[in-house]
Amino acid sequence: MRHPPPRRRDNPAEARVTIERGIADVFNVYRDFHNLPRFLGDVMASEQIGPTTFRWTIRGPLGVRLRSTVRLTEERTNQLLRYETTAVPGMRTQWTVRFAPGPDPGRTEVHEVLKTPFGRLGRIALTLAGKPPAGEVAANLRRLKQLLETGEVTDTEHAVAGKFERRSVGPSRP
Repeated sequence: MRHPPPRRRDNPAEARVTIERGIADVFNVYRDFHNLPRFLGDVMASEQIGPTTFRWTIRGPLGVRLRSTVRLTEERTNQLLRYETTAVPGMRTQWTVRFAPGPDPGRTEVHEVLKTPFGRLGRIALTLAGKPPAGEVAANLRRLKQLLETGEVTDTEHAVAGKFERRSVGPSRP
């Protein structure tokens, strides 16, 4: 008799995207944490404060500005990035981003997994606060794809209001 696989209690949020760029280009853009505000929906700034440590300025629900310290915990060039907040153990948010050659030359598969504190309960709380982790991870990867393929980000889903909206330049009015 076969038993069903055990259910994962942490059940992280995850998403995948294929990007029309080589793996080194995609990895290098993501690895430079100064680029993260260019495609992460709520990260407004990323300042390096140590060799593998960064301070993020985040705009949360209701426009609240938060600061979070994030540490790169594992790096395998062109393959993997792992990073996490530096909160007390059990309260850390953790990201794993994997990079693999795509189905065709010049394409890269990116797979991101986000683990939030308190597992399912934490994801529910974030969703109720207007920040559904699964939606945010997918939107962030779509914006990374746009940035790398077109040089412009237009996807505003799960992002701070106004952050990625196009600025129209119209004629001057007297």
